[in-house]
Amino acid sequence: LTENVFSKDRQTFPETVTWNGQEIPCFTVKGYTWAMALVQSRSVFVNGALRVVPIMDFLNHDDEANEVSDGSMGTFGNIRGSQLLAHKAYKAGEEVFCSYGPKSAADYLLEHGFCPPQAWKTAVSEITLEVDPEDRFYDDKMDILEFETYDQAPMDPVQLFDLVSAPGRDGEPDPAMIQFARLCQLGGTDAFLLESIFRKEVWGFMALPVSERNEMAVIKQISEQCEKALEDLNQCPEGGPEVCTKLRVSEIKALTRTLEYLKREKEALDLKEYYQERRLKDLGLD
Repeated sequence: LTENVFSKDRQTFPETVTWNGQEIPCFTVKGYTWAMALVQSRSVFVNGALRVVPIMDFLNHDDEANEVSDGSMGTFGNIRGSQLLAHKAYKAGEEVFCSYGPKSAADYLLEHGFCPPQAWKTAVSEITLEVDPEDRFYDDKMDILEFETYDQAPMDPVQLFDLVSAPGRDGEPDPAMIQFARLCQLGGTDAFLLESIFRKEVWGFMALPVSERNEMAVIKQISEQCEKALEDLNQCPEGGPEVCTKLRVSEIKALTRTLEYLKREKEALDLKEYYQERRLKDLGLD
């Protein structure tokens, strides 16, 4: 922005502006960062989109409160707006709260500068999975991803997934991540599923184990990403704010639990039912 827009016309995009007798950065990296932080920390997701809602942008977070949701306004209720359903009976003069949503501790720290108690109950980390651009079946796989999202923007060949360690889901990966990883690793003798005759069904096939070879490749791909993330975290310098240390410990827990889950899955590969067996059963030939 600085190189291609701001610096081209400093009369329209001044580096600083004077406000209340104070000179503050405007169209610079510092000014842009401040504006982004302001908007991000005051915005909420409403009806699937990030919005800054007047008055509601003043509300502080409370784990017990409700989230801001889609609503309507006007005499006939035909004007789109936002609403907050009170989670308790407020008295006159009391501060009104809302929930900023089910975010991880890292997201709260990045977007709002604090971590509420509820966020620490779930350990979360992230890994990136990608359809290898050098894969000989890359174009076929991109066609499949595009077909599954034909009414939206095409699904990106690079996807970011959360790894979670929480009560009831201690390290168990997101099914959507496993589904995407199976497509990433599809090849060899399983490549027949990429034929055009299966194009409308292959993404659904990925929701269940395809073959032992494919499942082993999936475990290897995710495990390598977890190990790389752990290595990066362990190289972080000691010290710094306590909240950052606490957050690093939380991420390490999520990654470690995921690796433990994958190890158990690896030992049970021969107990799974794969595509060929399911297909024979469907045809009554098992």
